[in-house]
Amino acid sequence: MAILGAVIKGIIDLKDILTSESNPIEEQEQVLKDLLDTAKDTAFGIHYKFDELLASENTSKQFSETIPFFDYNKMNAEWWHKLHEGGENITWPGKPDYYALSSGTTGKSSKKIPVTDDMIAAIKSTGIDQVSALANFDLPAEFFEKGILMLGSSTDLTEKDTHLEGEISGISASNIPFWFRDYYKPGEEIAQIEDWDERVQKISDNAKNWDIGALSGIPSWIELMLEKVIADHNLKNIHEIWPNLQVYTSGGVAFGPYEKSFMALMGKPITVIDTYLASEGFVAFQSRPETDAMKLATNNGIYFEFVPFKPEYINQDGSLTNDAPTLRLSEVAKDQDYALIISTVSGTWRYLIGDTIEFTDVARAEIKITGRTKFFLNTVGSQLSVNKLDDAVNHIEEVFNVKIPEYTLCAKRFEDDFYHSWYLGCESNLVTEEVVAALDEHLKEANKNYRVARSKALKGVKVAVVSPSVFHEWSGANKKKGGQVKMERVMNEEKFKTWEEFVAKQ
Repeated sequence: MAILGAVIKGIIDLKDILTSESNPIEEQEQVLKDLLDTAKDTAFGIHYKFDELLASENTSKQFSETIPFFDYNKMNAEWWHKLHEGGENITWPGKPDYYALSSGTTGKSSKKIPVTDDMIAAIKSTGIDQVSALANFDLPAEFFEKGILMLGSSTDLTEKDTHLEGEISGISASNIPFWFRDYYKPGEEIAQIEDWDERVQKISDNAKNWDIGALSGIPSWIELMLEKVIADHNLKNIHEIWPNLQVYTSGGVAFGPYEKSFMALMGKPITVIDTYLASEGFVAFQSRPETDAMKLATNNGIYFEFVPFKPEYINQDGSLTNDAPTLRLSEVAKDQDYALIISTVSGTWRYLIGDTIEFTDVARAEIKITGRTKFFLNTVGSQLSVNKLDDAVNHIEEVFNVKIPEYTLCAKRFEDDFYHSWYLGCESNLVTEEVVAALDEHLKEANKNYRVARSKALKGVKVAVVSPSVFHEWSGANKKKGGQVKMERVMNEEKFKTWEEFVAKQ
């Protein structure tokens, strides 16, 4: 295996040397033309006259002016329902072999998002690009001999009519290349276990038999798995059983809120590499160690557009106003929040994915996830996106020397006044009055709109501290544990009432 590790590292290094510098803007122009050309004879392509868009002198401009914004509900109601009724060639040629089920962070009912063979190929291609980028991280040859533990959703997909259904992580894991299977843990048998607690127990039972070099999954669920392994084997940290663990590939959410609690489970530093795999496609990955930002996958089946994330363009439910302006990759700027719009080889068109991002390096097309369009807290003009809330929680961790891996909040009315009502997931004892003062002061200093809101309609802050396990149980009760499930950071009053009733019963 030592020789194999050196060979794999040599191939990756050579590919990095031979790969020419990409031009994300040119790649995006080509991706759009390929998407339109492939789908021009579908019902969607005929309806929106893709032939004419392709013949236009400015295809991207005509594209954004001709086709309206879609979110899942609009796309499903107008087009994808025809696929469920047995239709084909609707928004993409043929019929999808898979549907990604996603309740995400906004609801209990699952969305059914088409995943075509072309999307499976695009995900694999982006995955290869990410592996190739490991050449930039100066990892030793031995790393490429070790197992990679991927904790996603079950790979035991549900068969429905002529397709299979499951979460995107399960679909991706069920399509791993044959050459990767010797490295892949927990292996096909354990990965097919649907019950998350049972699957984690099997992983813990087998942990001592594996030489794990890398972990991959959503931070909250990876943490719970690591805590289980540490407890079952009476360890001080995870490196006592997996001494060669060197890399953690995060994904789907910002890693920042979890960093302190996650690293407390380690015995030595590891490399954290961010990825952005959504139900709609493999959006971005971290390609170099100098930054924790991620490079958009600009050449693999996804065309990106960007709407400035400003209150005047965002409806209360997180959808976009009809007159919201759209920018291409060539028109974006650094340090501005954008709602992400995608068109893909799965037949999503000008589709609001629900995430907000900012560019840290425009030339490299590198981004950070800053939040969710539905989690924009602006009920009383405070204009707080999730990244600003994350920063505030990180500040509390530093000031009080505690770990807060989970939180949620709501702009809640108490009699006639609005307060930001926070729930913090923390095992340490905190004096809530001190936390209230620190949170409020930090947000006033960091955000002008919050400061103005506090002088007017927003009367103050309230804080409750609960065990992080309450958040995990909430996810299990309302969606399910593990996989792509993420905790909602901001709730409306109706959802928050249900949350508070749930907390009271714990």
